[in-house]
Amino acid sequence: MLRARDAMDRAYADPLDIPTLAKIAHVSPAHFIRTFRATFGETPHRYLQRRRVERAMYLLLHTGQDVTEVCHGVGFGSLGTFSRTFRQIVGESPSDYRKRRTVPAAPVPGCFTKAWTRPSSFG
Repeated sequence: MLRARDAMDRAYADPLDIPTLAKIAHVSPAHFIRTFRATFGETPHRYLQRRRVERAMYLLLHTGQDVTEVCHGVGFGSLGTFSRTFRQIVGESPSDYRKRRTVPAAPVPGCFTKAWTRPSSFG
């Protein structure tokens, strides 16, 4: 199970299906789904979706990519599915998430401003 989970963590943007993941874990697909859920508390599909959304959250805040680029970059094939899944996991749309968490530029510290606006004694 750990090998399959690690594969999902590494290749979250790749198209991963249950037979492929079960083969990595050396079990049948049905046994893989049951055991993965019992071990990690969620289905393999939901785990992979959550990992993709976590990566999308980072990309939305730290890159200039638009939502569609982020959607495809993390492995979702459809913007609708990405937005719906993102909202289910995060509680708001990808665009709202970006808007609410965009940090405004930090103001210049007062001590720095005073040092640069103080009249110079040289001259």
